[in-house]
Amino acid sequence: MAARGVMFDLDGTLILSDRQLGHYHLLPHAVEVLEHLQERGVPFLALTNGSAYPARAQAPRLAALGLPITADNLYTPNSVAAELFAARGHGRVMVLGTAGVRDALEELGIATCAPGDGHADAVYVAWHPDCTMADIHAACSAVLDGAALYTASDVPFFATQSGPAFGYSCAIAGAIHRVTGTDAEVTGKPSLHALDFVAARLGVPRDGVVVVGDDPRVEIEMARAGGALGVGVTTGTTSAAQWAQQSDHRKPHHVIDKLDQLLLLLQQD
Repeated sequence: MAARGVMFDLDGTLILSDRQLGHYHLLPHAVEVLEHLQERGVPFLALTNGSAYPARAQAPRLAALGLPITADNLYTPNSVAAELFAARGHGRVMVLGTAGVRDALEELGIATCAPGDGHADAVYVAWHPDCTMADIHAACSAVLDGAALYTASDVPFFATQSGPAFGYSCAIAGAIHRVTGTDAEVTGKPSLHALDFVAARLGVPRDGVVVVGDDPRVEIEMARAGGALGVGVTTGTTSAAQWAQQSDHRKPHHVIDKLDQLLLLLQQD
């Protein structure tokens, strides 16, 4: 594959977090691969569906593991959401998420409010382990009053050190949908909003992006839908046998067992 730019997932691809997202375990060859791309001058970035922290808070923790990732090449669904909200003129966004979610949006110029704290013209569901029924009620009321509904992720599980962990955004947005009948628009992967964001940051067209990830419903579905190249890894949620069983729109162009095999693929051209 001729790589013009590479997007990496985090959990299950470069690292594994614990269930509380407080401790990171580095996966084999992650540092080696990123350093090699740096040496070759191939632009890369990391896009996680985790929305709990702003990039400025998360990037130093990744750098402490030896990963050459900074706040300038680390992005979350909040990064994509802020750009989308600004383009659509959302003046005030109700956030169902942690303080880190609101901080990330505020830093990117988006005015936010807590559930029930006055009018909002959009509702954004993100990492919110302490979500209450009052939060869901406030969000439903806003959506029924005409607010647009967004979610950072619509994935029920993600990879951790101790196995699959529950995706709060998916569950909360599902509850709001059940009440309001409104589908939440996804800002993170696998949305094409996310792929366009990635391509713009890498400075390449969609078909010049190599997307590396562990989840067929997330990274590979996005790559297939947007005409990018998808590489599936077996270090996260999906085994080699499970990759082989995927339907065409979730089947990667290549499957690798070890991340350093990516370097061989990228040298074929």
